[in-house]
Amino acid sequence: MIEENALLGWQDWLVVIAYAIGVLGVGWHFSRKDKSEEDYFLGGGSMSPFLIGISLFASLLSTVSYLAYPGEIIQHGPAYLTGILSVPFAYFIVGYWLIPIYMKQRVTSAYELLEERLGLSARRGGAILFVLLRLVWMALLIYLSSGAIRVMTGLGEEWTPILSAVTGIVAIAYTSMGGLRAVVVTDLMQFSLLFLGLVVSVVVVSVTLGGVSWIPTQWSENWDVQPVFSLDPTVRATVVGAIVLQLVFRVCTAGADQTMVQRFMATTNASAARKSFLVQSIAAVVVSLSLGLLGFALLGYFKDSALLANPELDLGENADNLFPFFIAHSLPTGLSGLVVAALFAAGMSSIDSGINSITAVLNRDLLPWIWPSSRERKNRRRMNHGIAWSIGLLVVGLSAGVGYVPGNYLEVTQKTSSLFFPPLFSLFFLALFVSRANGPGALVGVIYGMAAAVFIAFWDSLTGRPALSYQWIGFLSLVTSIGVGWVACVFFHEPRRAGKAGRYVVIALIALAAISCMVLVSARS
Repeated sequence: MIEENALLGWQDWLVVIAYAIGVLGVGWHFSRKDKSEEDYFLGGGSMSPFLIGISLFASLLSTVSYLAYPGEIIQHGPAYLTGILSVPFAYFIVGYWLIPIYMKQRVTSAYELLEERLGLSARRGGAILFVLLRLVWMALLIYLSSGAIRVMTGLGEEWTPILSAVTGIVAIAYTSMGGLRAVVVTDLMQFSLLFLGLVVSVVVVSVTLGGVSWIPTQWSENWDVQPVFSLDPTVRATVVGAIVLQLVFRVCTAGADQTMVQRFMATTNASAARKSFLVQSIAAVVVSLSLGLLGFALLGYFKDSALLANPELDLGENADNLFPFFIAHSLPTGLSGLVVAALFAAGMSSIDSGINSITAVLNRDLLPWIWPSSRERKNRRRMNHGIAWSIGLLVVGLSAGVGYVPGNYLEVTQKTSSLFFPPLFSLFFLALFVSRANGPGALVGVIYGMAAAVFIAFWDSLTGRPALSYQWIGFLSLVTSIGVGWVACVFFHEPRRAGKAGRYVVIALIALAAISCMVLVSARS
């Protein structure tokens, strides 16, 4: 039975503190082994494919998975789980199509790959887009982690900034000290905690209910209608939409996200990088299915509980809070602390990766442009530590604004990440596979792709009409980026035109603004 007034005890906090001390110890340990920038950013270029694979998974699917999957299943239904059917297709595309091309060049920053075909402006544009992407992503993760911990501790909303600061500072500390090796090893610790936490939660629900009666045998009355496919763009979720969404996400992140490409480069060769992506893919399937079971278990548990009379706990708008509430009020003392530590770990596993990757991109792509003398600094290690701390503190500050994005945890993550991932990948696609690709044309495609993502994600807010499905944001953004970019590259293929990138970007922005105004006026009328 649930003890309604039970919150975390001192034993739980002891477990959380022990975890924080452990990851800081890992950072300190590896800080003594980093002898060069290659060690700091690439772990020496010979790391284990297994460790890299687990780190790849933990970096992208941490707090989002831990909170969003169960909440999505409780509130809306199981269609999102079918997205795991995209994993084999993503593995084939990334493992046998992208990785062999990428691994031919041993680079620290993924965006160095863009310069040869698209020019320096595209390299810098891709790097800037990545930095913006990761800043938003990390701010989102800190916000989600802090909100969940606040629910578990019974603290008021005024505590959110403090919890955000604690989560961020611990991750900044061990990342800045130990570099990629510390990030990868702590990611393994965090993955283990994450998986153990969800298994413990499913077992406790099963013991409490006297078995696995929580496994659904019919469609829950609070779930949405989730067809296999629908031509109605306002249908929130379909099976085909879930598969397409996750396929686009997996391919675009593996092909354009510095956190992914940097880890591929930390392995010895293309075969090892492919093995690491296979490990990541297997981990994604196992954890996604386990989180799906957890969602079913929590749905059955709370349906059997009188606590749903509490207006702050229901199967609708507050479904994302049910798992944190369960941790604080239903797990035995000590086990609650274990799962809270897993929640902290889930957030930190993406924050640490983001900080290390942004530091690498700034170091290789942007600082030499903004601050040319930075390449000549003798104490570059201290400079990298300073950059890491600056990035982390900025993200903690940005996390305060994430709460204004509408939707549950899953929708919020898709509405934010889809603004950047697909347009960023379009740069790599055009550079690698389009013969007439050039910087100005590719950057025009990026602008239009981001605009398409904004229109779809925030259509209801912009027009006052019913929201469009979040599942198609990434796909349509990618198609727009590649399609417009391809046409623009053909138009700008002459070298003398390619040198006027700024003028064409301005023209594209003006055209985009005009189209946007016409669409909004039409929708309002």
